[in-house]
Amino acid sequence: MKPKTLLITIIIFSLLFACKSIKDISKVNDSTAIEVPFTGKEYQSDKDYFRAKQSGKSPDLSTAKKIALQNAKSELAGSINILIKVVTDQYTNQRTISDKQEFANKFEEDARSVVVQEINDVKIIGEKVFKEPDNAYTYWIAIETPKENIQNKLDKTISSDEKLQLDFDKQQFMKIFNEEMEKFDKTQQIQ
Repeated sequence: MKPKTLLITIIIFSLLFACKSIKDISKVNDSTAIEVPFTGKEYQSDKDYFRAKQSGKSPDLSTAKKIALQNAKSELAGSINILIKVVTDQYTNQRTISDKQEFANKFEEDARSVVVQEINDVKIIGEKVFKEPDNAYTYWIAIETPKENIQNKLDKTISSDEKLQLDFDKQQFMKIFNEEMEKFDKTQQIQ
């Protein structure tokens, strides 16, 4: 056999074995890509809105919706609480407050009650329902609440608490809050 013919034969066999092994890999990884609803930028939290999306599954459509809505509200509340904790920590570290720990604890307690009130008044921005092969329903929901609502309710809550109001500088707090929302918006854009 000529060297050129031998080389061509080796290349052909190599390609055949390579194709077979690729085919075998696809059989092992017989997966299907799934598109998750509400993944666009308009469904992510930004500097103006807190947003969340979640799903719920049940044989009953209304129960699937309730589960999805509750899951989305929990996610939304978690995001807001984390942001408020960061802002409160920064605020108390930048200010001279007589009892920083007491202030932070009282403020976070009030903020949590504001968050609980606010997540009961969310706007639904997207809904999708899927009928599963097992006849169950998977309900996807996307919700939002304006950042401004949280700010206003926090301000109202603090204004009604004389002890908190003594140590509270609204402009400084809102400045830190807005800075953190900007950071939050930038991290959402990266994802």
